[in-house]
Amino acid sequence: MTAVVATNETILVVGGGISGMTAALEAAETGKQVVLVEQRSYLGGRVTQLYKYFPKLCFPTCGLEINQRRTKQNPNLTILTLAEVTGLTGSAGAYTATITLAPRYVNERCTACGDCATAVEAEFADEYNYGLSKRKGAYLPHRMAHPARYVLDPAIIGTADAEKAKAACKYDAIDLEMREETLELRCGAVIWATGWQPYDAAKIQPYGYDRFPNVITSVEFERLADVNGPTGGKIVRPSDGKEAKKIAFIQCAGSRDRNHLLHCSRICCMASLKQATYVLDAFAEQAEVNVYYIDLRSIDRFEDFYNKVRANQNIKFIKSKPSSVVADKDGNPIVHGVDTEGYNRYAEPHDLVVLAVGMEPAVKKDAFPISVQINREGFIEAAPENGGIFAAGCAADALDVNRSAQHATGAALRAIQVINRVARAEV
Repeated sequence: MTAVVATNETILVVGGGISGMTAALEAAETGKQVVLVEQRSYLGGRVTQLYKYFPKLCFPTCGLEINQRRTKQNPNLTILTLAEVTGLTGSAGAYTATITLAPRYVNERCTACGDCATAVEAEFADEYNYGLSKRKGAYLPHRMAHPARYVLDPAIIGTADAEKAKAACKYDAIDLEMREETLELRCGAVIWATGWQPYDAAKIQPYGYDRFPNVITSVEFERLADVNGPTGGKIVRPSDGKEAKKIAFIQCAGSRDRNHLLHCSRICCMASLKQATYVLDAFAEQAEVNVYYIDLRSIDRFEDFYNKVRANQNIKFIKSKPSSVVADKDGNPIVHGVDTEGYNRYAEPHDLVVLAVGMEPAVKKDAFPISVQINREGFIEAAPENGGIFAAGCAADALDVNRSAQHATGAALRAIQVINRVARAEV
């Protein structure tokens, strides 16, 4: 059984992405006891799935490595992965959380040698690459996964593959007897940092995401461009592996739309500008990029980056919200619409269409284990009625990485104030 020591002076952080890690570390480094709960088998969240940050086009691996080192060095921080908060009762200063732990089937003896993956034959869609590639039934989620321990897919438990994985392990790290566990722990404050998920592009019927393989989302394109991604960084079409040199980026795909997401997701414009540079890096003068947009949001420090990208002659900006995407007999997606500056109709073929899908909260309104104030977009409001529960990062609003980290620091400070009041009351 997993043992966790927690009191009403403990801070519970729900979600181990960039916001959750930031909030947990900031609180733990002030001396507070923190329990960090993450539903995935590793920390880092969607930041780990990025190829580069905008506007500097640097890699996330540096920041991830620093945060991982901080978590390993802090004795005040307890990390539970493959864990979910399934119940939460009480009030500020006196909460009780119910946490369900899913089995990893791999214990702390794992050295991440990979022998279990070599032995296993079954393959599954790789969720880390948004299903663009396969992974084994025994797998390390990604090369910088923390904790650096393999996971056995529950689907192979009870099969010959599970026994092969166990037999291949020289360190007795495979434990096929692991079972789901339930913990109850006390805490005085809760930081809800469950992040975001990409809007379901299949709901945007005119764009044909679920019908045309060469229509993909911006998060999928990010994995395509990554040298550690499913294609080794080659920007190719899912349908036939052909190089995708002419690419359309359709902005506000599902955002600012009464039929989908009412809000602007803030990151989409800059993400597409960043991804346009990936195409230029891959194909140089052969690249042809069309950005279809309603408005472009590139304020403050992002303005210079926008101007630099816009100045490139291989990138064309069309002020228009395309009406539809169809495909010809060769699988080439054709973008239809009207240019709202010149009111000219277009039917433009491309190798690939990338939908800049919006961000929505990862936890649905009716799935919270305790009552909190939620706005019409599904984000947690900062409200006195929430007591000692504070949202961090994209649980509170659509934010980029930098602003998510800043917001998480603020949430940590608020949680610390609650814990300090508890401590004073007990003196």
